[in-house]
Amino acid sequence: MSIDPYVQQLLAAERSGQSLGLKVTSASGGQATAELVVSAEMANGHGVAQGGYTFTLADQAFACAANSLLPGAATAEASITYLAPAEVGATLVAEASTFFVDDRRMVVDVIVRADGREIALFRGTGRVMRPRV
Repeated sequence: MSIDPYVQQLLAAERSGQSLGLKVTSASGGQATAELVVSAEMANGHGVAQGGYTFTLADQAFACAANSLLPGAATAEASITYLAPAEVGATLVAEASTFFVDDRRMVVDVIVRADGREIALFRGTGRVMRPRV
């Protein structure tokens, strides 16, 4: 799969996703896919993936999809609905697809699956950031 050159730059400069073992496998044309293996350190008191990790994965897929169409886009708003738990050892796969885009903003939907099962639905709104002065 291909990764847009601008998205490659962003990923090379980012440390948060790398520290978790998050891996972007594709990002171009307003779509992206990212993966994360749930480690024991990511488990909550119920012994399943803590929801923040699922959100982080979905937000990363969102950001890659958004920036493959609108370089400089950042999350302005996001929500997630958790459908099922993810077990320790599961591979989470987030697939992002652009729902709406104009010249400065976009809406991206992300489905997160664990071993083929849908576990979360994420929707994010992105806006192109103003250049820093």
